[in-house]
Amino acid sequence: MLPPALTRAADRLRAYADNPDPLAATGNLVALVLAGNGPFYPLYVAIVAGTDGMPWLLLTLLSFPCFLAVPALARVHSRLGRVALSLIATGNTAFCTWLLGVPSGVELFLLPCAMLASVLFRPSERLLMLPLAGLPVVVYLFLHDRYPPPPHGYQTTEYAGLFSMNAFSAAMISIFIGMVFSRLFTEPTSRSSSAPTFRH
Repeated sequence: MLPPALTRAADRLRAYADNPDPLAATGNLVALVLAGNGPFYPLYVAIVAGTDGMPWLLLTLLSFPCFLAVPALARVHSRLGRVALSLIATGNTAFCTWLLGVPSGVELFLLPCAMLASVLFRPSERLLMLPLAGLPVVVYLFLHDRYPPPPHGYQTTEYAGLFSMNAFSAAMISIFIGMVFSRLFTEPTSRSSSAPTFRH
């Protein structure tokens, strides 16, 4: 059982993430998980590749308030929060790719970014979904190997460690996105139905 202070904090976070729109509420959960992971990312990099990249690594913390603001934006308008989450995720990936260098494997996070944009919107919102889901692809095509030199370069073995860490993290966040958004679907109630029903 959690201590009372932690229970109250968890209740506040749940209330902050809550939204009448189930897509926005699920997006808010993803945003808060990404925000919560943000302060630890420089530590992960330092453990894998050493502390020589400091203080530049602290720039990765810039995404923390951005992800944290998503539920507030979604309260203003559900679609605004979902668009913001998609743009922040892709923009942060591009920024961190420059910051750590392409060999670090941060670009792999463009895959869950595209996946996230694909599930954040309803079929009636495809005019928004398609460009936002395609933006990570555009970022890769136009920026891969064209980023300015990073402020700090790592050794080959350090880059190998970073690549493995980021590949694992990108896979985990992709699985997490799939798991939380799958809760918005209900199984068919009749054997004659062959497709899941989306729960609005």
